[in-house]
Amino acid sequence: MAQRFYVETLGCPKNQVDSDKLVGTLLADGMTPTDDATLADLVVVNTCAFIDDARKESIDTILMLEDQRKDGARLVVTGCMAERYGDELAAALPEVDQVAGFGVPINLGRKPLSVSDVPIPMLDLLNLPRPKSASPWAYIKIAEGCDRSCGFCAIPSFRGPQRSRDVRSILDEVEQLQAQEIVLVAQDLASYGKDRPDVLGAGSIVPLVKAVSAVATWTRLLYLYPSDLTDELIDVILATDVAYFDLSLQHVSKPLLRRMRRWGDGDRFLRRIGDIRERQSHAAFRSNFIVGYPGETEEDHDQLLRFVEEAELDWCGFFKYSAEEGTYAVGLDGAVDSSLMNERLAELRELQDDITARRRDALIGTTTKVLVDEPGIARSTREAPEIDGIIEVPAALSVGQFHMVRIVDAMGPDLVAESN
Repeated sequence: MAQRFYVETLGCPKNQVDSDKLVGTLLADGMTPTDDATLADLVVVNTCAFIDDARKESIDTILMLEDQRKDGARLVVTGCMAERYGDELAAALPEVDQVAGFGVPINLGRKPLSVSDVPIPMLDLLNLPRPKSASPWAYIKIAEGCDRSCGFCAIPSFRGPQRSRDVRSILDEVEQLQAQEIVLVAQDLASYGKDRPDVLGAGSIVPLVKAVSAVATWTRLLYLYPSDLTDELIDVILATDVAYFDLSLQHVSKPLLRRMRRWGDGDRFLRRIGDIRERQSHAAFRSNFIVGYPGETEEDHDQLLRFVEEAELDWCGFFKYSAEEGTYAVGLDGAVDSSLMNERLAELRELQDDITARRRDALIGTTTKVLVDEPGIARSTREAPEIDGIIEVPAALSVGQFHMVRIVDAMGPDLVAESN
């Protein structure tokens, strides 16, 4: 009987892509998947290490699965925590059979393995094949790593510099997945190709999106750095008919953004959002903002509140600043008290919840095209999978297919629709 494996994925969509690639290798090795960790011969935890809360969740998940696994089952920890804290993690968690960083094949033996013991990369996750998508949509990672030096972010220290994939390998993956919607992801999506000037070059995201949208019904882009949101890129996104813009803004106060080692300011962002809305009035916008970065003043916070109110983004995430070892921000003065961060977070979230609800209410009575992800659950181009609201639709609508529906009600971030 074939050995069974179970994979638990934490963190961002980019981690989900890595897990899919690992699943592909395990299937190729003759193993079979299971949704029940207690039945698995191999339990894999793909961890996140972006902020402290993510690391705590990763540790809690590892310990929970260690307790659940059956006698003789192997427990392997991979992903960002394994790469960033390999030796420390292996020493702190003797229950784990292997700590496998990026590029390290999952070893079926029992000996704990430090990431430094194996040359990198032995296993190129970026270009490995994947099984057909189990959902009507799928993430595709078009590059790994990041060349930026944002003050709060440790990702370049363990994901490395940007490494863009060949267009052909990306298109091959689109074909393998056979998904109706392709969601392109990377640490710095719009910089795709800059690291390979002789082959790809700056601006290569534009022809790539054209190529993907020629074979996928919907093409969505996540994580766009605002300085790289060119007119050409805006035009090609709008041409895909998925007028969805996920902008990595982080804040709007110019002095604070410079302390973050980031580009832009609120006025520039508002002008760019306005430009897009002039071209396509129903364009949807998402962004994330850091609250409590060292040096954030009340005036900085008030600027962010005013921006959120004026921009009327469809979706927003707000996160407390997390001091990350090895980052520029760790050495900055002006630490913000945790209780003050919580107050600012609550104020921003309440404001954005009202904005999101108003924008969703405004859709009642409209007709829209949706992709049905599972029985009774669908999305339009305004909702990215897993992170935004959903549209409840009649259960009879075929999963994996597009349908025209009429919006009849709204419940906060979610909508209710009937067949058109």
